[in-house]
Amino acid sequence: MSNKQIIQGWGRNTSAEVNILEPENKFKLKEIILNAEKNSLIARGLGRSYGDSAQLDKKNVVSLKKFNTFELDRENNLITAQAGVTFDELLKYIVPRGFFLPVSPGTRFVTVGGAIASDVHGKNHHVDGSFGNNIKSIILMDGNGNLHNLKPDNSINNDDEKKFWSTVGGMGLTGIILEATFSLIPISSSYIEVDTKRFSNIDELMGEMIECDKKFRYSVAWVDSLHKEFRGVLTCGDHLDAKKLKDDFPNKPLTFNIEPLAEAPNLFPGGLLNRFSVKAFNEAWFRKSPKLRKGELQNFGEFFYPLDGIKNWNRIYGSKGFIQYQFVVPENASYLIKRILETLRSISVTSFLTVLKRFGNANPSFLSFPISGWTLAIDMPADITNLNRELDKLDEIIVDAGGRIYLSKDSRQSSQIFKKSYPKIEDWLKIKKELDPGNIFMSDSFKRLL
Repeated sequence: MSNKQIIQGWGRNTSAEVNILEPENKFKLKEIILNAEKNSLIARGLGRSYGDSAQLDKKNVVSLKKFNTFELDRENNLITAQAGVTFDELLKYIVPRGFFLPVSPGTRFVTVGGAIASDVHGKNHHVDGSFGNNIKSIILMDGNGNLHNLKPDNSINNDDEKKFWSTVGGMGLTGIILEATFSLIPISSSYIEVDTKRFSNIDELMGEMIECDKKFRYSVAWVDSLHKEFRGVLTCGDHLDAKKLKDDFPNKPLTFNIEPLAEAPNLFPGGLLNRFSVKAFNEAWFRKSPKLRKGELQNFGEFFYPLDGIKNWNRIYGSKGFIQYQFVVPENASYLIKRILETLRSISVTSFLTVLKRFGNANPSFLSFPISGWTLAIDMPADITNLNRELDKLDEIIVDAGGRIYLSKDSRQSSQIFKKSYPKIEDWLKIKKELDPGNIFMSDSFKRLL
């Protein structure tokens, strides 16, 4: 079954006319692959990559919606899930049974296959690494229609280990992921014990974030990108031990009770997101946060997925969409966080969603984004005058300092910047050629980057 559609990334700033293919099983998928032409296929999950990495204009996009089964291994804290299963579906099943995902991005509306291809990270990278660190095996169908059972540490076949780490973070270009087995975090309650603290400037905020690495599994900071000192709010937490719940607590210890709070309208008025409205929002957001609050109980939806409470929130930027600029810089270049915020403020970037996190050590993936250091993600309307020119300048500064841009958020970085900041690209291309000798897997993103 196939049908033509116009699709976009979550940022809604690029479009592609594609033919959507929905194979019913691996045999139908193999037929699609064996009949594919060069540069004609890319897999796509729920379309939550912000840029153009899950689209291929005038070609074919493979949806794995029908690859949607999973099996829990409670004894070994593992789950085996097909690539089309969503994190939302997994959470609904595993949370009441006393488990949580090892790593989750800021939305639960991603697929297992997409999470592997992007090697997603969360608020706990300094403790648990990215999603790839927690995968035990991947079943991959390559460009010849052959199946591979890939593992991260294979002393018998080192080539398979390289293929594993080329697929993790490989943006879907080494083949189509069919299934994966990965570890889960055992929990006794579905609540997070949260500490929240306000800071009047970013220097104090970043200093406290370093200390929090030693104390908490999860941490994230919101930054007021329009404030002169870039004040912010730091939120840290851990899974709550059910033994700490009071007898009169109204809910069961393990519950899944997340519902969308509202839906964003299809188009906001053109003047709604401007410097004054965003400044007012940031002021209200900062003031509503406590100066210091310890031990607050939040359900996991509040803590991990606040934006999921607004369905289709990406519409608020209007028809031209937005860019989420996410980069990482190493520890010794932490000064760039403030410098880049100052640059963006100077060109009137209005953002109410500016998020700062810390990363632990990188994993062996060839193209994974996280390296030890600091990552900043900032949303900005795509129609800001001269925005791309200024971001090109920032790209150079970031890369010269040893940093890089997140491929799953990107829709604009140059091939030169990409190749300079991902030094394993040539090794990755050799492995891709082994797995995909006909070069049938491609995306709009990699047509730009390679």
